[in-house]
Amino acid sequence: MNYPEPLIIGICGGSGSGKTTVARAILTNVGEHRITFISHDSYYRDLSHLPFEERSRVNFDHPDSLETELLIKHLLLLKKWMPIEIPVYDFTIHARTAVTIPVVPHPVILVDGILIFSDKALRELFDIKIYVDTDPDIRFIRRLERDIAERGRTMESVINQYLTTVRPMHLEFVEPSKRYADVIIPEGGMNTVALDMVIAMVEELLREKVQDNNP
Repeated sequence: MNYPEPLIIGICGGSGSGKTTVARAILTNVGEHRITFISHDSYYRDLSHLPFEERSRVNFDHPDSLETELLIKHLLLLKKWMPIEIPVYDFTIHARTAVTIPVVPHPVILVDGILIFSDKALRELFDIKIYVDTDPDIRFIRRLERDIAERGRTMESVINQYLTTVRPMHLEFVEPSKRYADVIIPEGGMNTVALDMVIAMVEELLREKVQDNNP
């Protein structure tokens, strides 16, 4: 069958801004059966060749820490309705596992990440660019809770990382990339009006793609 090219949506914003909440709202309302979801976090470079102490000192908030070129390759394959294998990253040891996740394309490809708008080649693949804009104190609290609960970090290590890399890299790379967004959502998933507008826009673009493909 001749399928229309998938609609690719990028959701960007600082760490703890609520990107996942926005993504879940789109998944729920547009339909998970119509969406392929990809996190940029899955594409952190494998550091298993380095001693653990050296891995821990890597700046994970700099664009160079991510294998963005692989994500771009995967998105181009998905646009052609071809399956991909997404890496699985273990944040507790700062290395990729031997496991990959098979992913098949759907009419909507949803990508989230703090740095997805800072790379021009990646940015140009998005049909819709959404930036989730949340106050720094809220973002820090959310990150602190997540890293302790899900990634086995101590409070001291989270605070140290935030001050040495997360905040400086946010100011250098993430915040400036907001200017590339088509839609800015203040307060993330709490902004139901903005979410309703985004969901309506996604549905309309999907209808247009189907109509264009079946004149």
